[in-house]
Amino acid sequence: MAYKIGIDVGGTFTDLVAVDEKGRVTHTKTASTPQDQSIGVMDGLTLLADALGTKLAPMLGQTERIFHGTTVATNALLERKGARVGLLTTEGHIDVLEMREGLKDDRYNLRMPPPEPLVPRDRRLGVEERIRADGRVEKALSTASLSKALHALKDQKVDSIAVCYFHGYSDPTHERMTGEAVRAAMPGAYVSLSSDVVPQIKEYERTCTTVVNAYVGPALQLYLKRLEIRLREAGFAGPLLIIQSHGGVATVSDAVSLAAGAVLSGPAGGVAGSRYVARLIDVGDLIPFDMGGTSTDISLVTGGEAAISSDRRLAGHRVGLQSLDIVSIGAGGGSIAKVDAGGVLHVGPESAGAMPGPACYGRGGTVATVTDANLVLGYLDASNFLGGRARLDAKAAEAAVDRIAESLRVDRMSAAEGIHRVINTRMAEGVRLVSVRRGVDPRRFALLSFGGAAGLHISDIARQLDLRRVIVPRLAAVLSAWGMLATDLRYELARTHIGDASALSPDDLRRIYEEMESEGRARLVAAHFEGPVRARRSADMRYGEQIFEIPVELDAVAWSRDDLMQQIADAFHARHEELYTYALRDQEAVLVNARVAAIGALPTLPTEPPRSATKPSQPRARRRVYLGAWQEVPVLGFEELAVGQVIEGPAIVESSTTTVLLRPGDRAETMPLGWLDIAVGERTVMKGHLDVRRRDQ
Repeated sequence: MAYKIGIDVGGTFTDLVAVDEKGRVTHTKTASTPQDQSIGVMDGLTLLADALGTKLAPMLGQTERIFHGTTVATNALLERKGARVGLLTTEGHIDVLEMREGLKDDRYNLRMPPPEPLVPRDRRLGVEERIRADGRVEKALSTASLSKALHALKDQKVDSIAVCYFHGYSDPTHERMTGEAVRAAMPGAYVSLSSDVVPQIKEYERTCTTVVNAYVGPALQLYLKRLEIRLREAGFAGPLLIIQSHGGVATVSDAVSLAAGAVLSGPAGGVAGSRYVARLIDVGDLIPFDMGGTSTDISLVTGGEAAISSDRRLAGHRVGLQSLDIVSIGAGGGSIAKVDAGGVLHVGPESAGAMPGPACYGRGGTVATVTDANLVLGYLDASNFLGGRARLDAKAAEAAVDRIAESLRVDRMSAAEGIHRVINTRMAEGVRLVSVRRGVDPRRFALLSFGGAAGLHISDIARQLDLRRVIVPRLAAVLSAWGMLATDLRYELARTHIGDASALSPDDLRRIYEEMESEGRARLVAAHFEGPVRARRSADMRYGEQIFEIPVELDAVAWSRDDLMQQIADAFHARHEELYTYALRDQEAVLVNARVAAIGALPTLPTEPPRSATKPSQPRARRRVYLGAWQEVPVLGFEELAVGQVIEGPAIVESSTTTVLLRPGDRAETMPLGWLDIAVGERTVMKGHLDVRRRDQ
């Protein structure tokens, strides 16, 4: 039996999925181990082998490849626990990280402090050299100046070096000479060159991305090396592929060299899975909603494709690499509830994480979290956590929620319901961020609910947004890990080529794209890829007076025609009008960056056989839940549902790894794959639902 395994490490749980050649899916969850994620991964693989009825070594020996999404790079950046970085840049340009682009993220907030640079000023050193925008050498690289700078960085005991010279994208010679000098003077140091990381115009974006790469690179390198060793020792001989922020995968060596490309590694697996879901169920417009223990990741899939952007900010730092357009908010099952000095209830963004976790986990946590509130409200079965491998401590959850109730001067159930409602409101606003605030009407989309915690919240969130359809896959709790198995090997290439579209030479532009495609194919060959390859062409474009570009897909352009440049200009005008409702067709369209995605198609993920229609299952139990008032609702097993079976809310559908709450008015039907297709009822306010009264009233 041959397997493909997907592994998604989250802030609270590590999810694992194995798919055999017949499409049969086996999955499990285990607690994440933040101190060393590879420990949790190996623990999870052992549990996965048990679920398959075998041992770890035989399972890994039959595994063709492992796909892995990791939060190591993300956490290093968010928690500021990355490398001790030194920055070498052109003399006179050491303050780019603090000058930024001259704008605040919230430009009208006069009290907003700028983010602290990842490299302090005393570790940012100028080197005598200068290259012009056209690649002409203005001043040769001074070896004496470089040697002096390297000596200073060695004295400061840096372990990672970022190199970003002015106009280094136009000619990488000076940066490559510097890289060789760094490796000779500081063996073992991680080296990040802007001409390798993001070879394109815009000095701040290029400098910041290169620094982020240097900052997270050593941590990712250490982790992946440790994980590879453990996997090899356990019997795995296949390739370990790392999910990248753009939704494709890369080899370990490529992922380490472009570590900044993995800062959205985990969430990208969920979006990759969502694209696959869109094809499976033939629903092209989806809002992937991934609620885990620590955060919720939200994106858009339109026409079966997810948007990709090179304008990403994480923890206040710019990452100018191609990545899926994902909004992450600090809202998850482990989000901590607290009451401020003014008596206002807040939930998140701080999370209890995996250790100690929510109070009900029994690992020493005492603060109230969303999971504790859901347990108090009766939505969770304390005896069926992680398929019965663990039992939730209801008394600890009640005690934690009682402390919130005391601060609010309300009763326990009002406090628990308040926590549930506050987190739902925050997550609904996250959906608005990716839709309404970008001119997209979310009501024409279906919500795709996944992540272990989403099922208890998704129906209420849909009501707040006036959405009428929610899809819940049977593998909702591990969809990110499963979705990774549907990804391809992918390399993103970019080249700055500024010019008005009408003035550029069609032959020159064809040559640039052909060269990038050849380079992409060469990288795939170097990664030992032997399958079919396709190349996707795009460009970053703007009007002449604008300072920001928009991505424009060019796959529909007829490249051999004489009117190539007019076609590209027309594609830009159409995209601009789609995004902003207007186009200025009498103005010149400027092409700034040419882009190519070289994609090596990996074998298609086999789909699980559709379920045979059987007799509708009966409730396995009834449970008291609080929906403005206590009431008994039926509890059905997710795995036991028959195709076409209809469930009327209120009801609970639960599996070993997730629970779905159907509210009054909801109507769920089981799809052929065993998934839930929920028609969301009208939004109503039940008697007492908003009655959060103080005890002294």
